[in-house]
Amino acid sequence: MTLSPTEQQTLTLFSRKGCCLCEGLEERLRALDLSALQPPLSLEVVDIDAPDCSPELRARFDLEVPVLTLVIIGRQLELPRVSPRLSDEGLLNWLQRACSKALGSD
Repeated sequence: MTLSPTEQQTLTLFSRKGCCLCEGLEERLRALDLSALQPPLSLEVVDIDAPDCSPELRARFDLEVPVLTLVIIGRQLELPRVSPRLSDEGLLNWLQRACSKALGSD
């Protein structure tokens, strides 16, 4: 399957309310222009404590949040932990490298 450079992919943040690392990462991701990445990304935030969150997701990510996953060409990849010390530009570059690696072009 070939990915169009303009076909948006999903970056999912598994998080919980009251977690300062989760809330800080979400705020930083929302401030970035994720559409400038290749491929462009859209952000989805999943609160693992929400009533509609599956018990499987809650169990998987309970002690790990914040967790980022990237769905690209139909594959869901869990990304390594991102350093809260990265600058906004550093975070954007880190995400671009993750996309390139997922596409096998690094």
